Amino acid sequence: MDHLLPAGIALGAGLLGAFLLRMLLRWLAGHAGRTRWGGDDVIVAALRTVAPWAAVAAGVAGAAAALPLTRTVQHSVNQVLTVLLIFVATVTAARVVAGLVRTVTTSRSGVAGSATIFVNITRILVLAIGFLVMLQTLGVSIAPMLTALGVGGLAVALALQDTLANLFAGIHILASKTVQPGDYIQLSSGEEGYVEDINWRQTTVRELSNNLVVIPNGQLAKSNMTNFMRPEQRLTVLVQVGVSYDSDLDHVERVTDEVIAEVMTEVSGAVPDHEPAIRFHTFGDSRIGFTVILGVGEFSDQYRIKHEFIKRLHRRYRAEGIRIPSPARTVALQQGAVVLPQQRSGEDVVPLP
Repeated sequence: MDHLLPAGIALGAGLLGAFLLRMLLRWLAGHAGRTRWGGDDVIVAALRTVAPWAAVAAGVAGAAAALPLTRTVQHSVNQVLTVLLIFVATVTAARVVAGLVRTVTTSRSGVAGSATIFVNITRILVLAIGFLVMLQTLGVSIAPMLTALGVGGLAVALALQDTLANLFAGIHILASKTVQPGDYIQLSSGEEGYVEDINWRQTTVRELSNNLVVIPNGQLAKSNMTNFMRPEQRLTVLVQVGVSYDSDLDHVERVTDEVIAEVMTEVSGAVPDHEPAIRFHTFGDSRIGFTVILGVGEFSDQYRIKHEFIKRLHRRYRAEGIRIPSPARTVALQQGAVVLPQQRSGEDVVPLP
């Protein structure tokens, strides 16, 4: 009976320590939530799991040491507590490392999503190391296991060539920063959309129609690709316009510039500080063609801006008396011959049969 009191005190101290640590870490979690960096939230959340368990395990170990246990039982208790602590610490470390990797990838890509390939790889590595440490603690030699894994890994690598190719292609894509989650890309094969995620095997792309396109990482790495978000998210779009030959081009340029200024300041997604450009370039069949260069915030904004610009430009041209001619072709009939459609550059005459 004399041994029960110290054992009870040790166990109670461990439980009390676990309770106090939980209250302290809850207070720290409140302060961590008010900081800009998300890594402290991950660390505090992980400590809230491992610290109380460590205190309880210490109390149980102290109680076991105070009791008159045999050497075998004492060794078994210590071994069980050690394995339990290693397991909890491994799971906690995997959660911390995965959370920190997710925080880093999210901050670099600037989007809500994260690149799960790095998260999954780091989590698996930490869990594997913790598993090997537990086996070593239990007295199981891990040297033969590592040798077997090395030989078996070669066979698995040969059997999973495509899977490993997609894995390393995904790592290369993210490491080179050619594509990040949130980027709008267009492949030479025609697929285009926002990159939702890059995992260990495939890249998920969300089209503007909200359909998901799944592309293997190996195919993505081999494709010719246009990234509309890099090196800069802003981009310029071209709108082709044509006016009749009898138009005053200075007047056309001035009116068009006023419409551009109106669209750039009133339409969402436009870039007001972008300096637009109007460039005449072609004497066409029935019109003088020119290009209007507009600045947009990102790729998907161009459709709304083009829509508003064309509507407002057409309405303003009608108010100003500026004519946008439609293509016209003339067919002239002559006795014994037909004149093919002329394009204001002469006539081609072909005898009638």
